[in-house]
Amino acid sequence: MASAKAIVYAALKALAGGRVYPSVAPAGVARPYIVYQGVGGQDETTFDGSDSLQNRRVQVVAWSTTADEADLINKQVRAALSGEPVLGVPIGAPVDDYEDDTKLYGTRQDFSIWYQE
Repeated sequence: MASAKAIVYAALKALAGGRVYPSVAPAGVARPYIVYQGVGGQDETTFDGSDSLQNRRVQVVAWSTTADEADLINKQVRAALSGEPVLGVPIGAPVDDYEDDTKLYGTRQDFSIWYQE
């Protein structure tokens, strides 16, 4: 049985030196890294019961010590999630972020991913 998180991890695991984490990165992890999490989606439940075709909205954030590197990783993420076999659809444009506490630059983007459960 497939899950959106497994599909996203498989597509991204080679990026950012393999530092790709669900929800939150471990403390002290080397930079750059990627964090992804489910943030909703479209419900496909019908009167006949739940359909095996599912949708998940997944947010992916690339964190780095420079804004340029975060942007570059975001481009790699978009290519990995928009191409075969995932065929995810970006929702909106990337959003820039900066965390003053960690001095890290981030670029985040949401994707709509359809998959068979």
